[in-house]
Amino acid sequence: MTIAVKFFASLREEIGKSEINIETHKPMEIVTVWAQASNNALLPDYMLIAVNRKYVDKNTLVQDGDEVAFFPPVTGG
Repeated sequence: MTIAVKFFASLREEIGKSEINIETHKPMEIVTVWAQASNNALLPDYMLIAVNRKYVDKNTLVQDGDEVAFFPPVTGG
């Protein structure tokens, strides 16, 4: 199974990549995807998360072929 993981805005710089693929043998929760993609960093509560372009929470299960995107909160005026 392959899960595509994308990082946007300042996360690209923090992680050092804009996209990676994670290989797994079973579905996994978003928190596990984040841990593998971020070198076991804790998932911040304020993180915005989308799976296949729909916002989800950190307990969502991710399946083979899904695209997971992580966004820092956006502010502006």
